[in-house]
Amino acid sequence: MPTPPASGSPDDRPPLEPIVVLRPRRTDALAELFKEMEQGAAGLEPVAVPDPHSWDEGETQELPPVRAPAPDGGRRFGFGSGLRRAAVTVAVAAAALVGFGCALLLPGRSGEAATPAPSPSPTASAEPTPTASGAADPDGAGTLREGDSGPAVIDLQQRLRDIPDVYHNGSTDGRYDATLEAAVARFQLWYGIRGDETGVYGNDTRQALESRTAATG
Repeated sequence: MPTPPASGSPDDRPPLEPIVVLRPRRTDALAELFKEMEQGAAGLEPVAVPDPHSWDEGETQELPPVRAPAPDGGRRFGFGSGLRRAAVTVAVAAAALVGFGCALLLPGRSGEAATPAPSPSPTASAEPTPTASGAADPDGAGTLREGDSGPAVIDLQQRLRDIPDVYHNGSTDGRYDATLEAAVARFQLWYGIRGDETGVYGNDTRQALESRTAATG
């Protein structure tokens, strides 16, 4: 119990005692439920159940025996008997194909070596015209280079003099010297001629020069 306050305190009032609250149980709903069950049972009609021993055994049918499944049930690897037969068939077919391929790769029993097919003969190509020394000139027939002389060199000198600043006031003595070689190389560089050696008057250089100059007398 709470301790009473000291005498003379402002809260000099009698102590409060605990109050017990009693709540009555509601049994009306439970009584109504039982009442409805009794009324419903009264309206039901009894049904007679036949005695199981009085059944005719002729009406029953014996079921076929059930085969016991395999220990793993055929599902360990995810396929049944049908798929196993298909896998065996595929394996046999693959083995037959491999054996047939090996038989094709084996040499013939006659021991005769296969005759090699004749290789096609190379097409005859046009050979370059040999120079005066007997070797084929890679720059074409009639090629002029340093050390040559003659009327062809004179024609080259006269044509180069017609090209501005290539062979200005150059000699026309018919000798292919270092000065003429430098002029030919200058003409090849300025006009982008790539087919001949630098400073060599070959077929490509000849065609480019003759297309830009007139024939000499």
